[in-house]
Amino acid sequence: MTGRLNSAQPYAIGLFRIVVGLLFACHGANSLFGAFGGETPDTGAWPAWYAAVIELVGGSLVLLGLGTRAAAFISSGAMAYAYFKVHQPQALWPIENSGEGAAMYCWAMFLLIFTGSGAFGLDRLFTKRSTARSSTATDQRPVAV
Repeated sequence: MTGRLNSAQPYAIGLFRIVVGLLFACHGANSLFGAFGGETPDTGAWPAWYAAVIELVGGSLVLLGLGTRAAAFISSGAMAYAYFKVHQPQALWPIENSGEGAAMYCWAMFLLIFTGSGAFGLDRLFTKRSTARSSTATDQRPVAV
């Protein structure tokens, strides 16, 4: 049983990454463009506009599995800032201060920093290509004199 679960781990991480990235990008699109009926901040307004850009771009990169660790690092930090500067001063617990979303995105992105993109990510395509190129380059050894 454990062997099957372990072999499915990259696929579970990949699916987790796709769902978290999609939801995060949707949140950013809603904040930036009012895509789903939300209010939009003024361009350049601190911190709402910058958070929305990070959500849209970071979520899209995480969704695609492109630069997952870097995008997750920046996104996790942005959500930690959002929680501690916007939500936490209102009340201690996330359920009291409406900070559940920021806290969950912060920890989900934090997890992706360490797990990477898993299966189905574009990172894997570029890694395979660069590995194939480097292996062909190292196979050509100079002739000893």
